[in-house]
Amino acid sequence: MTAPVFVVEQVPDGPEFVLEGPEGRHAVSVKRLRAGEAVVLTDGRGRWTEGVVSAAEGKDRLVLAGLAPVREEPPPAPRITVVQALPKGDRGEVAVETMTETGVDTVVPWQAARCITQWKGERGLKSLSKWRATAREAGKQSRRVRFPEVADAMTTKQVAALLAGAEFAAVLHEDREHPSDALATVELPARGEIVLVVGPEGGVSPEELAVFAAAGARTCRLGASVLRTSTAGTAATALLLGRTGRWS
Repeated sequence: MTAPVFVVEQVPDGPEFVLEGPEGRHAVSVKRLRAGEAVVLTDGRGRWTEGVVSAAEGKDRLVLAGLAPVREEPPPAPRITVVQALPKGDRGEVAVETMTETGVDTVVPWQAARCITQWKGERGLKSLSKWRATAREAGKQSRRVRFPEVADAMTTKQVAALLAGAEFAAVLHEDREHPSDALATVELPARGEIVLVVGPEGGVSPEELAVFAAAGARTCRLGASVLRTSTAGTAATALLLGRTGRWS
C-alpha cells in the first residue's frame, strides 16, 4: 500500500519536519500513524516529498525525519477537463469525488438551462467551497500529489469559450436519435486539453447543443446505457485516461 498523503502549504526541503494543525491531528488521531511508517507531503500542485515518522506527539503533532529531496510530478498530457452540470442534492460532491479519484485534472461547475439546482449568492459560494474541499480530500485519499482544480461556476457562453480553445471538445449526449460518435473510438490528441461536457438530469437543451457545436464541440456517447449526471464524467474520464495512455 502506498504511503498516506498530507497537504502542506509549502513542501519542506530539509531532512526533518513537524506536521501540525488539522493535518497533524488527522495523521495522529485519525490515521494513528506511528514511528517507522512512511508519509507523503504535498502542496497539491505537483510538488512532493516522502519521509518516515520518527514520533507522534500529543494529538496533533507528527515528527518526520529522513525527508527525500523535493520532487515534482510533471503536468499531465493531455489534460482532461469535465464541465459538470449542477446535479441535485449532494450528487455534485459525489461526481467531484469519483472524478478526482479516477484522475480528472479540472472540474468546471456549469449552470445549465435544465439544472434544478441553482447556485446563487451565499448558497453558490458554499456549494463551490464544498466541491473544492471534496476534491482536496479525494486527492489525498487517492494518493495524488497534483489535485484537480475546481473552477468557478460558468455560464453556457463561458463554457462555449472553453470548448473553443480545446484540442478536443465533446458533449456527452444520451439521446440515441441524435447523431453522435462513440467516445471509445474518436481520435484524441496526445497533448493539450480535452474538454467534456456532462449535462444535467434533464439533458442538454437543443439551444445549448447548438452553441457548443458552433464552438467546435462534437456530440459523443459512452455506450448503450444512460448514466446519471453524477457518474457519466467519471466513466468518461476513466475511458480517456486509458485511451490516452495516462493509465499505462
